[in-house]
Amino acid sequence: MADPYTTLGVSRSASEKDIKSAYRKLAKELHPDRNTDNPQAAERFSEVTNAYDLLSDADKRARFDRGEIDANGEPVNPFAGGGFGGGFNPSGGRPGGPGGQGGFRAQDFGAEGVDLGDLFEGLFGGGSGARGAGGGFGRQSAGTRRPPPVGANVQYRLRVPFVDAAARKDQRITLSDGKTIDLKLPAGVEDGTQMRLKGKGEQGPGGAGDALVTIGIDGHRFFRRDGDNIRMDLPITLDEAVNGAKVRVPTVDGAVMLTIKPGSNGGTVMRLSGKGFSKKSGGRGDQLVTLEIQLPDDVSALKDRLGDWTDGRDVRKDLTA
Repeated sequence: MADPYTTLGVSRSASEKDIKSAYRKLAKELHPDRNTDNPQAAERFSEVTNAYDLLSDADKRARFDRGEIDANGEPVNPFAGGGFGGGFNPSGGRPGGPGGQGGFRAQDFGAEGVDLGDLFEGLFGGGSGARGAGGGFGRQSAGTRRPPPVGANVQYRLRVPFVDAAARKDQRITLSDGKTIDLKLPAGVEDGTQMRLKGKGEQGPGGAGDALVTIGIDGHRFFRRDGDNIRMDLPITLDEAVNGAKVRVPTVDGAVMLTIKPGSNGGTVMRLSGKGFSKKSGGRGDQLVTLEIQLPDDVSALKDRLGDWTDGRDVRKDLTA
């Protein structure tokens, strides 16, 4: 197997972030789902994954850098090629009998019965992790291997019109792979709400990551949000305030008719039940309509009608400091 640094195209001094970034780029490019007619890509994908598996494990990476394990994670045999003059047997000497040229015996270490297993553990960094289940050398058991990493999550920002958010109308979103889905807004949706779409992120050897969609709610030219309620100012004429009237009022669900009582004052707040935003606890808030009396630009006709009449009430008596 090739050097894992070379496989991922990073230097030996690469940071964990650099290694992860290089792996994500290659895994996305070589993933079998995108290369169904290219078996070499699948083979290369496997090599890239194995290289990342080794270098993303701090302990394995350190042991590889020290030359204790190879690119497959297998311990490097210090005796191969004659590191101690060839093979050995526990009774001392080379194969063929005790005391052979270049061999060694337990007595050579200054004590009888030296545990050669301890020697080997010292050579390989110590601990049972470098030995197989039967005392030999081998890769760690499958039960101790980390599961293959899932793909990265993908962040999206979705702007939603005010009326759509209040009425919870489905929103269409296009994902990075070009696919479109209809997104159902959650109850209690507000500006900054984040939705998680499982398995809609980048593909990885352990499965796909998630798509994280952050909702941004647009403003409106006459609606205002107040918690779960919606507020608006409703202009009415003086004669509608004095005589009463039925007027058409917009809501997020469509226009409705609102009855204004005779003698209604400006600033009066009227309530349209269930015409607000959805609540997390269920149901919906209300629409609160504030009456705003507007006089005509030319009030000469109104003055003629009033004549010398004046309203003698002290309407500001409660404003005394």
